[in-house]
Amino acid sequence: MADERATSFGARAGDYEAGRPEYPFAAVAWMLEPMPDGSRRIADVGAGTGKLTRALLAAPDAEVIALDPDPAMLATLSVSIPGVPTFVGSAERLPLPDSSVDAVVLGQAWHWVEPVAASTEIGRVVRSGGVLGLIWNIRDERQEWVRRLTAIMHGSAAEEMLAAGDPVVSAPFGALEQDSWEWSRPITRSQLHSMASSRSYVITASDEEKARIRREMDALFDELGLDADGAIDLPYVTRAFRAVRD
Repeated sequence: MADERATSFGARAGDYEAGRPEYPFAAVAWMLEPMPDGSRRIADVGAGTGKLTRALLAAPDAEVIALDPDPAMLATLSVSIPGVPTFVGSAERLPLPDSSVDAVVLGQAWHWVEPVAASTEIGRVVRSGGVLGLIWNIRDERQEWVRRLTAIMHGSAAEEMLAAGDPVVSAPFGALEQDSWEWSRPITRSQLHSMASSRSYVITASDEEKARIRREMDALFDELGLDADGAIDLPYVTRAFRAVRD
């Protein structure tokens, strides 16, 4: 994992589940599209509280397993999605047999891994012709209030990586394909605070910094007229990538 922030999320698993968005099923289906006919075993790596897991389970005949380095995140996943097998593990060290799955997918997670080591390890467990899928929900900062929100919270590791260029994937996977989807979700003031509290920068910040972020977020929401009972549409761009194993 890239740094200590990568394993900080379990401390705020409840906020992560409450504040983070789901994934558009169209984007998830696109990631899985190249899988050979009859393929159905999918490993959700860096599964967190199960945001991507739920979308994967909607795929026809999908058999999904969830892996995360943080047992606290997996415990939350098991409560919200009972019956999904869970394992502690990371993209660089998967507790799975060779050629045992048809796809490995990572939601909001590839920016935390070492891409060459992760590609090699995922290539070990994915069958020939199987898929590596990467997906991120990124807030659409073409809206001015969203840019201001990000400035208050600070940019995330994912946002910084994607702003610098496409993710890196190496052998035994082929070239990356990509697509994007624009959408929005209604979100309350409380959920916006949960979303901020689930971000690694905020989790690992000082108490003074956390207080500043909450104070400045409240000032922004007051300016927008977002009261405790209201909601505002938060725009997203979902970016998805896929590569097929040789």
